[in-house]
Amino acid sequence: MAAKEPELPDEIGAADLDPAVRRELRTLPEGLADTVARHLAAAGRLVDEDPVRAHAHALAARRRAARVPSVREAVGVTAYLCGRYAEALAELRAARRMNGVAAHLPVMADCERGLGRPERALALAADPTGLDRAGQVELRIVAAGARRDLGQPDAAVLLLQGEDLRVDTREPWLPRLRYAYADALAAAGRHAEAGSWFALAREVDPEGETDAAERAGEPSPVRFVGENGE
Repeated sequence: MAAKEPELPDEIGAADLDPAVRRELRTLPEGLADTVARHLAAAGRLVDEDPVRAHAHALAARRRAARVPSVREAVGVTAYLCGRYAEALAELRAARRMNGVAAHLPVMADCERGLGRPERALALAADPTGLDRAGQVELRIVAAGARRDLGQPDAAVLLLQGEDLRVDTREPWLPRLRYAYADALAAAGRHAEAGSWFALAREVDPEGETDAAERAGEPSPVRFVGENGE
């Protein structure tokens, strides 16, 4: 049975798509390129509010242009956001074979975590070549999560330590990095330090992208001491 095509809103046009992606579509016949571009643009518009519909549009683009790397990336990213980790990993691997771009390496590593394979996530994270600073930070965050999956919270803390925790920047990766570090400290039982770092994450997260504001006041676990001092 043929897959049902998602409806393309009239207001979405090929011009809504990123120019770099439109250039990739030049290898397609003009009419086909326009349809693929509109499906990709629709996926991009929906990806935050409705990843399932965004994935449907990405799949519609793939049915028409499976040899275009950006199409495979769109399918991979939307599949990831839908929790379809095996599919996402396969699509992003295919895209990387086509264009050699490492930008989605953090997502691929997180897919391995989602599939219950933290060791493979760490193997992917071992080589950040080709990633910009934001990508490198995201990969460290994923790798730290993999260490925690393996029951190694102290190793997770060490992975996230570095001078970039204290840089003065408005880059969106900073609150995520500070939050991940605070969360790793909490998992390692270092609750006082964790509270301080949740507060530092809150300072650089005015939009509340994380719940650092709530966790900054998170109490430490209470230990009751028995009569024998234990």
